[in-house]
Amino acid sequence: MRVHYDNEVDAVYIKLGNQKPEGVIEISEGVNLDTTSDDKIVGIEILDASKKMNIKTILSYELELDKNLVQKGA
Repeated sequence: MRVHYDNEVDAVYIKLGNQKPEGVIEISEGVNLDTTSDDKIVGIEILDASKKMNIKTILSYELELDKNLVQKGA
């Protein structure tokens, strides 16, 4: 899992897998799921992210996750 925040457009993208997305499902205004052709979720896009979540919290989660992977030798 990888989390990316684009401050120019205020969007968070959470990449859940390496498969190429082929479709999008809008689950609420500004929240989209990227899906494969067989409906597996491979990404989550959140627009106007700073209005919907604490950006610092989600970015610190990414850093903690990466640190844990490094400690395990991944």
